Amino acid sequence: MLSAESFPDFDTAAHAILAFLHERFGLKLLMVTRTEEENWIVLQVNDHGYGVKQGDVFRWSDSFCSRMVKGEGPCIAPQADLVDVYRHAPIAEQVKIGAYVGVPITYADGTLFGTLCAIDPDPQPESLTDELPLVQLLGKLLSTILNFFLKAEAASRREEHHKFLSERDVLTGLYNRRGWEQLLHSEEARCQQFGFPVSVMVIDLDNLKVVNDQQGHSKGDELLKQAAGLIKQTSRQQDICARIGGDEFMVLCVECHLSQADFMRERLAQAFQAVGIEASIGIAERSPSTGLSYAVEVADLTMYEQKRLRKSVANQA
Repeated sequence: MLSAESFPDFDTAAHAILAFLHERFGLKLLMVTRTEEENWIVLQVNDHGYGVKQGDVFRWSDSFCSRMVKGEGPCIAPQADLVDVYRHAPIAEQVKIGAYVGVPITYADGTLFGTLCAIDPDPQPESLTDELPLVQLLGKLLSTILNFFLKAEAASRREEHHKFLSERDVLTGLYNRRGWEQLLHSEEARCQQFGFPVSVMVIDLDNLKVVNDQQGHSKGDELLKQAAGLIKQTSRQQDICARIGGDEFMVLCVECHLSQADFMRERLAQAFQAVGIEASIGIAERSPSTGLSYAVEVADLTMYEQKRLRKSVANQA
């Protein structure tokens, strides 16, 4: 009997279902997607002519799927242009859609994760609607498999954090650069498979050199330990906090949008200000099309831009 345990991971299960549906229906584009706010993220894809690839992001409200989920359009439309809400959907102006198939993929509590969907540039026979029970069954199966592996990944994340406890910075107790890079790599793999939103925070202490030069390195070490403690306090339990060298720290904000990360940045800035720590903080959210490494680069650039502006203001004062 087919079950979650039949597959090594969610990615394999999704690709197997897409391949099965392509063989059965012959439709040109089949996808497993995730919705995150207004983003419609392609997690797995079986493409035969549309040029869509894993990691592509579309606008959720433009899609047929957004209308299907709200009950405004049918799960199967062999002739999509005969359905008003599909004919007038913005995505119909961007790509040619003659036929549409889609069902929701849900979390264990019934809320929406994304969709299992397929399109073809040409209209299909009306008999395609007879396949609705099968497509709905596969959507439910994929939802069950998803939730099985989400639980497994949550446990795996906890185990990884414990595994890399030895990769700690001796002074601050946060992860060191090696631990950071290993955990970053693991989180990127999860993001690619499940579409998790992740943000990165880069923190650079502005006055460490001055403290070291004027008060000695022992005072500098105290400053680093104090900053690390505040970073840990203002982060969440699932976040990854690291000192990657010198006066630079990073936080991987797991399953966190930019708006949430900005709130955390503001809390940290206030905590620093309260104890007289001067620091520049940059944040960025991972894009499915560019990955976590690029988000780190962007956060680093925004941190340095903040540092430049702070110096400029100080020089003018």
